[in-house]
Amino acid sequence: MGMNMQKMMKQVQKMQAELKRVQEELATKTVEGTAGGGVVTVIVNGHQEIQEVKIDPAVVDPEDVEMLEDLILAAVNDGLRKAQEMSAAEMQRVTGGINIPGMPTGLF
Repeated sequence: MGMNMQKMMKQVQKMQAELKRVQEELATKTVEGTAGGGVVTVIVNGHQEIQEVKIDPAVVDPEDVEMLEDLILAAVNDGLRKAQEMSAAEMQRVTGGINIPGMPTGLF
């Protein structure tokens, strides 16, 4: 029984190291969220940090700031959703889909 426990602990340590590596990689991977057919674009990394916001000047209307705010909000939410999906897929690749108690399931 002691041998199985040692083997399991080595596997856990290996998985922890792999998870750490993936989390570090996620900081460099990005996704793009868009709204309004691409007039607002947001770049988000795998840690769900906004890296860049691009706004097509044609959509900037001083008479309708609310529309621009809505487009930015939609693009940010789209980018964050895609970043969460990317993170979850990368983590699932490492864990094989097993539920590890105490490990966050969405935000890495």
